[in-house]
Amino acid sequence: MNSNKPSLSFNLGSNGLHSVLRVDQIRNDTLIQLVQHWAEPRDRDAIIDALDELAAVVTGVAREGELDAAIEQVEDACGMDTAQVEVSIPDTRRLLDELTVVARRLSRFNPKRLMPGQRGAA
Repeated sequence: MNSNKPSLSFNLGSNGLHSVLRVDQIRNDTLIQLVQHWAEPRDRDAIIDALDELAAVVTGVAREGELDAAIEQVEDACGMDTAQVEVSIPDTRRLLDELTVVARRLSRFNPKRLMPGQRGAA
């Protein structure tokens, strides 16, 4: 299934065993917020320190909670907002339709959990 708005869409995963939610706006907002704070030298130093710490955690053996803490440190240094996107009524309806198609395809692997209104094989 191809969405008419790929940047905000549900699709079936490449292996057919999971769904994929694409929300490009979250990535865009994240990069914009990082760059806005990067322009200030004092903020840039804090961002670099936070990114260095995150890199150390990602490339090393992280203890429980360490990755979340490092990500939160980057978010704080960049003044990032909560990762959420407002979805219009038409996009909400479109996403529901896309998710319904994906869920129907996925439910074939678990016939005990059929979609509402769906019948199993006779």
